Amino acid sequence: MAGQGVTPRSEDYSKWYNEVILKAELADYSPVKGCMVIRPYGYALWENIRDQLDRRFKATGHVNAYFPLFIPMSFLEKEKEHVEGFSPELAVVTHGGGKKLEEPLVVRPTSETIINAMYAKWVRSYRDLPILINQWANVVRWEMRTRLFLRTTEFLWQEGHTAHASREEAEEEARRILDLYADFAVNEAAIPVISGMKSENEKFAGAVWSSTIEAMMGDKKALQAGTSHYLGQNFAKAFGTRFLNKNNELEYVYQTSWGVSTRMVGAVIMVHGDDKGLVLPPRLAPIQVVVVPIWRKDADKQRVLPVAQKAYQELRDAGVRVKLDDRPELSPGFKFNDWEMRGVPVRMEIGPRDVDSGAVMLARRDIPGRDGKQSVSMQGLVASVRRLLVDVQHSLLDRATRFRDSNIHEAKNYDEFKEIIEAGGFVRAPWAGTPEDELRVKEETKASIRCFPFDADGKGGTCFYTGKSADRIAIFGKAY
Repeated sequence: MAGQGVTPRSEDYSKWYNEVILKAELADYSPVKGCMVIRPYGYALWENIRDQLDRRFKATGHVNAYFPLFIPMSFLEKEKEHVEGFSPELAVVTHGGGKKLEEPLVVRPTSETIINAMYAKWVRSYRDLPILINQWANVVRWEMRTRLFLRTTEFLWQEGHTAHASREEAEEEARRILDLYADFAVNEAAIPVISGMKSENEKFAGAVWSSTIEAMMGDKKALQAGTSHYLGQNFAKAFGTRFLNKNNELEYVYQTSWGVSTRMVGAVIMVHGDDKGLVLPPRLAPIQVVVVPIWRKDADKQRVLPVAQKAYQELRDAGVRVKLDDRPELSPGFKFNDWEMRGVPVRMEIGPRDVDSGAVMLARRDIPGRDGKQSVSMQGLVASVRRLLVDVQHSLLDRATRFRDSNIHEAKNYDEFKEIIEAGGFVRAPWAGTPEDELRVKEETKASIRCFPFDADGKGGTCFYTGKSADRIAIFGKAY
């Protein structure tokens, strides 16, 4: 049962975030340091994220498969940049069955290497391409500082791995997936994102280029919500993944990889949550509507409960994710607070007066108090609820977009840049610095280049840091 009350966000945002997760029963700390237990309510939210993404993958021709959790150490060592990028985070198995292994096995940090070992067996001709495979799996990265959902030693994700006969086709695939991620974030999670290219310093280890969707959290920090990488032929050359092209010549395949993880749950919490707890977008909410019957006397209960059960059944039959909260031992006020903490988008209140008038009271989670309440007739109840759910979904996206846009600023010089970053928010500005300049800015301000946004391609100006003419725009921000 969710506890009552959390630390205000303005007082301690990090504490607020952790308390919301624990009190809304999304997750709990594991006996294994750095890991988390995802509780049923949190897992139901993840399942909805998974299902919406999986639907999009399959609609674009992708199929699911599964590859081993354990990867021979020699596989990672075949791609130099890849192993250097991941070596500090690796968990390595050296013994099994009471004996020392002939070769250490790495617990999957990502699967490019073992998947390439299989693709090298499967691909012979251009007729075998493209391969469009995704897997839903867990991965392990030995993190030193962890935070529930955002950064844990073990987490859940999907990782897509595709192989193509040409660079153009592979790059098109990587961009298509990023667009798919952005579509999911906006239309399902109600999270506005900035799509763009990662800098050389921030790209995935082993990729030619990496693209990302970046979101602004409620504390004005950035979260990398999903990435899509063009790998070129780097892994193909390491594993000998070749094919006979149409000219009967041997050629290495061109590849992509891409992923979204359980940190998307963290994004939903931080973008929409408030001082009363979670605020969930209806399209992802495990429970979209909670029906709360209200009575004081047994006589009232006999009148109210059948109407509440009828409303519950109508919504359920119509495909709405609905719950009837008829717990007799708890007061209506406690139930209201409980479901507010869990972020249920719409609460339906039914009392004796409502029964008399043939109506119910709908309270929307995104608008507190009387302003968020409306009485609707039991006639046409399903249609009224569906309209309200759509309105809540749009309202959350509009609110998050206004918040993000009002906290993106321009900086004419480095002093302005530092002031903005210190106050919180993103800086959108021309950039002509080197990778070394970027690292110095990060050391001095803790802000990194989140991306070079695609909507600013071809634009430039004077770089705030070097004073040189810049031919691209960068988004800077502190990030999780």
